[in-house]
Amino acid sequence: MEPVKVQYAKTHLSALLAAVERGEEIIIARGDRPVARLSPLDERHDRELGFVHYSVPAQFFEPLPEEELADWEGTA
Repeated sequence: MEPVKVQYAKTHLSALLAAVERGEEIIIARGDRPVARLSPLDERHDRELGFVHYSVPAQFFEPLPEEELADWEGTA
C-alpha cells in the first residue's frame, strides 16, 4: 500500500485499522517522509493459570480456634 499522509490517516483511521486487522501494514508519512507504521499485533496467548508457585499450608484447613471463629461470626 502507498504511504498515507497524516491528514488522511486522521480522517480515515477506522478504515486504516480495518485494513491492519486484515493483515495489511500501513505507512504514515508527513509530507513525503515516512514517520510511522501501523501493523498487526502478534497474537497474544493466554497466560497459564497457576503461574505463581505457591502451596496452601496444611494448617489453613484446620478448624479456627473458638475465639477467632466467634470474631468472624460476630458472636463475641
